Amino acid sequence: MSNTATYESPFCTRYASKEMQYVFSADKKFSTWRRLWVALARAEQKLGLPVTEEQVQELEANIDNIDYEAAAEREKLVRHDVMAHVYAYGLVCPKAAGIIHLGATSCYVGDNTDVIIMRDAMEIVRRKLITVISQLSAFAEEYKAMPCLAYTHLQPAQLTTVGKRATLWINELLMDLDELDYRIKSLKLLGSKGTTGTQASFKELFEGDTAKIKELEKMIAEEMGFDAVVPVSGQTYSRKVDTQIVSTLSGIAQSAMKFANDLRILQNFKEMEEPFEKNQIGSSAMPYKRNPMRSERITALARYLMIDSLNPAFTAGTQWFERTLDDSANKRISVAEGFLAADSILNILINVTSNLVVYPKVVRQRVMKELPFMASENIMMDAVKKGGNRQELHEKIRTYAMMAGKRVKEEGLDNNLIELILADKEFGLNAEDIDAILVPENYTGRSAEQVDEFIAEYVKPLLDANAEATHETAEISV
Repeated sequence: MSNTATYESPFCTRYASKEMQYVFSADKKFSTWRRLWVALARAEQKLGLPVTEEQVQELEANIDNIDYEAAAEREKLVRHDVMAHVYAYGLVCPKAAGIIHLGATSCYVGDNTDVIIMRDAMEIVRRKLITVISQLSAFAEEYKAMPCLAYTHLQPAQLTTVGKRATLWINELLMDLDELDYRIKSLKLLGSKGTTGTQASFKELFEGDTAKIKELEKMIAEEMGFDAVVPVSGQTYSRKVDTQIVSTLSGIAQSAMKFANDLRILQNFKEMEEPFEKNQIGSSAMPYKRNPMRSERITALARYLMIDSLNPAFTAGTQWFERTLDDSANKRISVAEGFLAADSILNILINVTSNLVVYPKVVRQRVMKELPFMASENIMMDAVKKGGNRQELHEKIRTYAMMAGKRVKEEGLDNNLIELILADKEFGLNAEDIDAILVPENYTGRSAEQVDEFIAEYVKPLLDANAEATHETAEISV
């Protein structure tokens, strides 16, 4: 139940999924610390240090047996979170208490856990991103041939199709997915580098046996599900890793904002809408309104995430030599909330793209209002074929287009360009001739083919390879 007496993050109460919230929870963090201590002890035992199998088993059996009160009391005394949790772990593992954290520094658990958490969080983001791509792809295929107005400078331009426009949204999300996949694939564990990255403590423990020191890191990485550790470091992994990952999340936010803004404008045009639920209230004062509230929320959260990406950038740039501690307070907020924001955005995207609403008659009506202008060249060419003078007809159409435009803009009347042309005998065209020219489907170029090609070549292979990730559901609370 919500605690109304103290501040709670809206990410937790309104936006982010329970799954993503767990990844950044205390249980996940501190149980991962303990898994890392188990991995360290197991590797040290196998490599001949004075650690017994019984001690390793005791540690493993108590990974989730965390006494948070004992740890908090100890931290008040020693002012050190890692040593407080070493102490609390030792209370429930009396046989292993003396070998917990052997040879390690605080960043062994802190930084390795951060890397593990970011990996797990990126996997959630990846699944949800693929679901959005899948849903938009189905939409693009359904509407691949429906002509609609395209816009440059937010002014009507040549026609496109509803489905072709959707491929523009998908393409940017594919770019984000490529970047995300690269970050997941290239992510490395810090390993066991010691206080300044020299592994001096492990050189002492293993009496200078370099092979065992390297094998220790390899064993820990494998147990935690990584192919490799970073090749060199100070006390911490490079904070550029946080910058790169949160920047990737920012890229997703940028694509989401572009989609949401397009949809907000289309909803104003009454061509498309986000889903509107049966009992949803659009406005407290205006009962008739259907506001694009979810798209607006995407835009708001995207703005937050894009700005948040500056935090890790400044942190990376201000790390002195082998490490300073001005990173910790900032990164524990900015990285976590960056992921919570990305998760929140994707939850809404999944909801909105699952049931986008199109109003075909409005789309067609808006096309037909502008089509006479766009078809003017075709009209002129047909008139020339019937014996007209190209230069003279060009000037007439230009003049009539100006007259029609003035009529629309200044008098609020319909576009009468076609009527003006039909009334001019020099064009030699009748209504049937004009109707044959004013077919919107003839002005969309290769739009439908482009949709088919794009889906077949770029999207379907991705969806086929990730079939388990194409059916994510996201329940949004507001």
